[in-house]
Amino acid sequence: MDDEIILEEESIAEERAAEGTRLGAVMLNQPIRVLATLRPAICVPPQTTVRQAIERMNQSNVGCVLVEQRGALVGIFTERDVLTKIVGTAIDLDRTAVDSVMTPDPEALSLDDRVSYALNKMSVGGYRHVPLVDNAGRPVGVLSMRNVVDYVVDLLRAQVLNLPPSPPNIASAREGA
Repeated sequence: MDDEIILEEESIAEERAAEGTRLGAVMLNQPIRVLATLRPAICVPPQTTVRQAIERMNQSNVGCVLVEQRGALVGIFTERDVLTKIVGTAIDLDRTAVDSVMTPDPEALSLDDRVSYALNKMSVGGYRHVPLVDNAGRPVGVLSMRNVVDYVVDLLRAQVLNLPPSPPNIASAREGA
């Protein structure tokens, strides 16, 4: 009986490895432009106030704005910048320019770069957003973690979207904690 279980587990592991290889081959070699949920860049000039930049992010329902000067990408201002550089400080949101709290000269990719490069930057660099630029360095979009997740879900649509209902939460103690 134990041998049957071990063989079944090995078979499942081999199937997962094969599926991972197939998924990797499909996903990693595709250009970023195939990610259907990409959005255009929301750009602000460097002298934009922090409040204006945050309002622009909220109005556009995005996690970052790209900072552009004379058509070129010069920085990125993200939700993480708000949390790590703004919250809990005495910064005056109406007098502080976004260029003083942005991440200057961010790493960027083009729409023709492979998804594997984006994943590398996001994983190794810890980025949640990667600016996308054209051949002249002009911002054209932003790749977010959400875009990558949506792409993976699309590749695994049947497996992800057709899951059975999750089991009910069962308390591990009488108090429910």
